[in-house]
Amino acid sequence: MTKKILLLLLSVLFLSCRETNKEPLTSTEEQIHSFYAEEEDTILPDDIEEITEPERKTYHVDTQYEYKYRTGRSNHYEYTYNIIGHDTIGNEIKGTINIRNKYGAGKIINAKGEKRAVFVEWVENGKLVGKDEDSITYEFVVDK
Repeated sequence: MTKKILLLLLSVLFLSCRETNKEPLTSTEEQIHSFYAEEEDTILPDDIEEITEPERKTYHVDTQYEYKYRTGRSNHYEYTYNIIGHDTIGNEIKGTINIRNKYGAGKIINAKGEKRAVFVEWVENGKLVGKDEDSITYEFVVDK
């Protein structure tokens, strides 16, 4: 009986240490799913500058909605919006952001004409608040 248990244990140990020879991902769908599985959930301001190759494969425009375009797959979309708003002293600010779920980031042009990185958060439908790298707070709406 002890020999059988020992043999069983050694078999399990041997099989669990075995190397798997997994084939590389070949289909576009597999590569896209792999991209999103490895992707961090943080959107950075510089993400607005370029659409990556995996994002290009899922690029979608729908003029019925306020976003410029979206990328990604179901339950993991990233939307790009033009925004307009005001800083704390009332100066008009415009920019473009990427957003996923409630949070996002992008670039704005401040009242001095400087391009600034901004992090944003939805506060209600079509309205966002944001803060730049100098902790200046802004209120934005989606620019239609």
